Amino acid sequence: MSMPFGYVSPEQVMKDKADYVQRRITQIRSGVVLSCEAGILFVAPNAYRALRKFSELYDRIAFAAVGRYPEFETLRKAGVRYADMTGYQYDRRDVTARGLADWYAQVLGSLFTESPKPYEVEIVVAEVGKTTDDDELYRIIFDGSVAEEHGFVVMGGQADRVAAVIKEQYSASMSLTAAMRLAIASLAGQGSAGTEPLTSGELEVALLERDRPHRAFRRIIGTRLDALLAEARADGGEADGGVTASPADGGETASPADAD
Repeated sequence: MSMPFGYVSPEQVMKDKADYVQRRITQIRSGVVLSCEAGILFVAPNAYRALRKFSELYDRIAFAAVGRYPEFETLRKAGVRYADMTGYQYDRRDVTARGLADWYAQVLGSLFTESPKPYEVEIVVAEVGKTTDDDELYRIIFDGSVAEEHGFVVMGGQADRVAAVIKEQYSASMSLTAAMRLAIASLAGQGSAGTEPLTSGELEVALLERDRPHRAFRRIIGTRLDALLAEARADGGEADGGVTASPADGGETASPADAD
């Protein structure tokens, strides 16, 4: 039996969707999430002060994302509502990073299958524990696939290259300063020679603080971020050859609708 004119197999449709989103994701700037002695550190280039990539989800759980801002902001808000409802109906202890990651996987999987254009996002759900061994990191990609990560996770951009830099030097026992140095050095690994160091105004940084009771999420901004960057660069000395931002890594040309 001949196929109808213009027929495209379901397999080809799924492949085309995946190829499209993967191309888009590799064009954005990477973000990194690392477990360290102080907690779980989140670092990403972000020139848009009003568009946040990192946010609190619930108590000791945080959300991180790269991709199209309107899409991952929709997911963030839905996740907050889901967490609040779960904690209200059952118990606050029933709200876990694993549960939220599974829920996000179902949402993204349905969108990928049923929507003509899937969401152009990668997200991480992280929960800080009493020790680094207790930390939980889950990476969820556009088609609903979930991966449990250990120690650190890279989202978007040239993730393999960034992860390779972190893997060489990462230690779960590293201090917050050392984790910050490694994060900005890994992001600079995508850069090109001759570019200027990233400043605090070009970075978004947050921490799930291990020793903070109840609500562990806090943003590192202003003078506190300036001091942490200065300590990180002093700790790294000249070994990094400078921490650089890459125009080829997404630059500052993205519109808010495509905030990376």
